[in-house]
Amino acid sequence: MTFIDEHRDRFGGVEPICTVLTEHGVKIAPSTYYAAKARPPSARAVRDAGLKVLVQEVFEANCGVYGARKIWHHLRRQGHQVARIRQRPDGIHDRPVQDRADQAPPTLANPVRRRTGHRRMGRLVQRPPPAR
Repeated sequence: MTFIDEHRDRFGGVEPICTVLTEHGVKIAPSTYYAAKARPPSARAVRDAGLKVLVQEVFEANCGVYGARKIWHHLRRQGHQVARIRQRPDGIHDRPVQDRADQAPPTLANPVRRRTGHRRMGRLVQRPPPAR
């Protein structure tokens, strides 16, 4: 529905967009679009919108350091029945998000002092396994 709402003026209405979508395997009738637009929001959508406001208030009241788990516990202590998976708005995670792509793991120069340049190492690697 969001796609159709964003592009209906550009393509001349709902019907041309639905026609092209149907040609590409996404079958949607214009009447389905209009029925979905006229339908009131579900009880879950209304409840989720209210919970999102509560979660954001708890998050901001605690200086933005509470994760999803602490927010869930806080809301339960206040008497709100909320599932953890439903109360996670954008920017709130269980653990801090860390970008470690730029950090290379620390490397030690030969930490167990192995003799990597041993003179017989090449022959050991090239030798076939013993026959049984």
